[in-house]
Amino acid sequence: MTVGEALGEVSSTLWRERELLELLQFKLEEEQLVLAAQRSRWLPHATREVEMVLEEIKRAELARAVEVERVAELLGLAAAPSLHELIETAPAPWGDILAEHRKALMAATEEIQSLANANRDLLQAAHRAAREALAALSEPETTRTYTASGRASRPSGPRLVDGAM
Repeated sequence: MTVGEALGEVSSTLWRERELLELLQFKLEEEQLVLAAQRSRWLPHATREVEMVLEEIKRAELARAVEVERVAELLGLAAAPSLHELIETAPAPWGDILAEHRKALMAATEEIQSLANANRDLLQAAHRAAREALAALSEPETTRTYTASGRASRPSGPRLVDGAM
């Protein structure tokens, strides 16, 4: 295999990773919409889809590592070179092509991090709201009622909860 062919394989693998990162962005946005709409019924499905894409990304990263090792051997580089090292040593036009991949991967990673943080914040807010709602239902009733003789008493026992809550 020539250096050009090996770099072509690396580039193809990087394209696959970029496509998967774009799919991950979509799945995270989908998860965000489910969270924002408070449709918790669909949250496990959305989360499972995110996890499936993450597994595909791991496989693509492994494939890239194999391809990069092949190129490293051909270029006389140390084992497991970084993408930056490949960019620096790859012959034209491969250095520029790999640099574009690197730039796109970094941008996608930033966007994914931002989406993941936003989703985490939405999940924490939903968890906090649910905890507060449950706490409000279990707190002792502070409203006093009066007995037939006019004495103040606190109700003890089940409470009626408005279904609209």
